[in-house]
Amino acid sequence: MKILSTLFILGTAIGSAAENSSNRYESLKQEMCQAIARGNAWLKTQQKPTGNWDDEGIPAFTALALTAATRDPNLDRKAPFPEHIEKGFIWLLAQQKEDGGIYNRGLTVYNTATAVTALVASGREGYEGAIVKARKHLIDQQWDIDKKKETDNPNDGGVGYGSHNDRADMSNTYLAIEALALSKKVIEDGRHGEQPDLDWGAAVTFLSRCQNLEETNKSAWSSNDPNNKGGFIYGPNETKAGEEKLPNGKTALRSYGSMSYAGLLSFIYAKVSADDPRVVAVKEWLGKNYTLAENPAMGTQGLYYYYQTMSKALSAANIDKLKLENGTEADWRKDLGEKILSTQRGDGSWLNENGRWMESNPVLVTAYTVLALEQVYDSIPSK
Repeated sequence: MKILSTLFILGTAIGSAAENSSNRYESLKQEMCQAIARGNAWLKTQQKPTGNWDDEGIPAFTALALTAATRDPNLDRKAPFPEHIEKGFIWLLAQQKEDGGIYNRGLTVYNTATAVTALVASGREGYEGAIVKARKHLIDQQWDIDKKKETDNPNDGGVGYGSHNDRADMSNTYLAIEALALSKKVIEDGRHGEQPDLDWGAAVTFLSRCQNLEETNKSAWSSNDPNNKGGFIYGPNETKAGEEKLPNGKTALRSYGSMSYAGLLSFIYAKVSADDPRVVAVKEWLGKNYTLAENPAMGTQGLYYYYQTMSKALSAANIDKLKLENGTEADWRKDLGEKILSTQRGDGSWLNENGRWMESNPVLVTAYTVLALEQVYDSIPSK
């Protein structure tokens, strides 16, 4: 009887905790649901008569808008897609090339990975053939130069933009890893025959070479100084956040926010353990540099890309509250949701006044932001 009573109390406590967690977001969920609807309604007005969004040379714009539309909690998933969504997918699929990529003017990885994520979000079995071909294209872009099957080049294991690129980078690598991880169920049952897979070990090696952590990254720039330890940079020898001269005379490449969340998400999809020192270190860096006022170390550059990547990484890491350096914990869902809601414009869109990385484009930024809100919304525990 004591055991049963204990189990009953434990079950009640767990149930109460989940209910309290849900209750604290009840009002926020309603506001986010309305903001998502307004954002998607604005995006609908921006669709071209041909079915695409914005620049037809960059199918990623269309893919992002479609993912935002299909993940909308206001959408009836049991009903056929509204005409504009259906039209958008028809256009997107028409951009697939013989090599499996979904692109037009290059940037094959960025466009293909974003398109795969949209096709997966649709839940349509009829898109599986296109997904399988696109997966192979992404896998074919993984770097392995010099000695084959050996990560003897700093770029090995990573992924770059695709055609005519000269190096791998964290942004394309994370997007490719995400697309491959989200679409893996399509190939798991063998219906599409034997399929290639990413060299996940090499991918983890590449990720480690982009992290400021001396124990696992022996690059000359890697540093355990308090400002940078655990965070990520753009590529094995490149950061967008500048350099930092340290008291010991070493020059560190500065870690920054968006790539550090991309690194955490990539480690999770690559099935690196939560207690691995690399995962522990990046979580600590993110806790020390937690803010929604800027993309840490980058100011407002890439701010909405940062919001979206943050929402995905913290959700995937199952982090309810992020531990901060001062010992407190941040309710990141509430903080991020409220911050995004406060910046929505009257017509339902969002825009970054800092235009770097195309964030002066309201279609791109609105899609990023709707996706961030949808990620927060989906990550809130149900009652």
